Amino acid sequence: MTDWRTTRDRMRETAAGRAAYLRRAVRAPGNERDELLLGAKAVVAAMVAWVLARYLLPPTVSTFAPFTALVALQATVYRSLRDCIQYLLAMAAGAALAASLAAVAGIHGWTFGLLTLLALCLGRSERFGEQGLQVAVVAFFAFSSGQGRIGYIGHLAASVTLGALCGLAAHLVLAPARHVHHRQQAVADLYSAMSRRLETLAALLDGEDPDTERLRHWRRDGQTLAAACDRIRNTIHAEMENSRLHPRRSRRVSDTADTALSRARDAVTVAERAMDHLRSLTRTLDYAQDSGEINHLPMSFRTASSSLLRRSAHALQEIGRTSLTDSARLNGLIEEATTDLDRVEQHERATAEASPSVHTLQGTLLTDIGRLLAELRTGHDALTTEAAPGAGGTRHRVPRR
Repeated sequence: MTDWRTTRDRMRETAAGRAAYLRRAVRAPGNERDELLLGAKAVVAAMVAWVLARYLLPPTVSTFAPFTALVALQATVYRSLRDCIQYLLAMAAGAALAASLAAVAGIHGWTFGLLTLLALCLGRSERFGEQGLQVAVVAFFAFSSGQGRIGYIGHLAASVTLGALCGLAAHLVLAPARHVHHRQQAVADLYSAMSRRLETLAALLDGEDPDTERLRHWRRDGQTLAAACDRIRNTIHAEMENSRLHPRRSRRVSDTADTALSRARDAVTVAERAMDHLRSLTRTLDYAQDSGEINHLPMSFRTASSSLLRRSAHALQEIGRTSLTDSARLNGLIEEATTDLDRVEQHERATAEASPSVHTLQGTLLTDIGRLLAELRTGHDALTTEAAPGAGGTRHRVPRR
């Protein structure tokens, strides 16, 4: 009875998850809707390819049409065309190999073994990409079912071509959606998350009651933001690929989108570098709080360090914005924070009353903050461009990502 209830609960959870997935796909554009539309296009393209192949070609090759339609329907038009071409090349190579071997040596067990060996070796060529195994698969069909006959190979090629056309036609009728703004927003959300963490650390230095459990969770789960960076970078790369050979491509719009995606990718790189110092700050302050050493820090130092963290948080928000950002404001935040950091470091070195452990904690915090500001300065230089002078003079801006 217990096993049945467990199975029933799992089935309910699965059904609820699927229902939520469908609601997200219907409610708003995004990955769920893209996957749903891709699946629908795959069903229609495979069905049409099978029906046409069934009436136009012999039954022995009709299965290749819907299979090729599925190969030709990938997430992007570029990937679909690439995989389709690679599969056609693999099909031609496998069919030619089978026909040649059957004509020269005949249909025997040892020739089938030789065919397998040659097909596997040939399939390792980089020009076939991920379709290299299809050289052997097509060779098996052409050798066994078709006995290496040219007529069978011609029908096989026609079936594969028919499936490829059905799959690519589905992309032309309903092209994959563009999600440039979603990728920009994902980068903005990443920077906002980092900014909120700095604000929490600043509150801890100010003596406010921090969310201790959240702080400890951040320390233990230091790879969360790193994983988010990898995920966002992959989606940006996929979106950049989606712009290639897109049937709805407009040169003006595409150039703007490509530029935005390129800068969003660079922003993720800057975030990854800054994240190392953020993790170090989190570990240092969590340890200082647990050990009680944070209470021995001079109040002037805590206030100054908190201000530095908040300015760094504001700089992160400026870098991560999806809209245009005034470079002068961003540069001002970084310059002011750097000047204050130098002043705090000089004051810390001139103060001799503190204990060695307090001096060590102060030095560690200032080092991490200094490295974080250096990364933000690098990000500012990498992500800002100088706009052409207009009526109001020259403006420096962080381009739209």
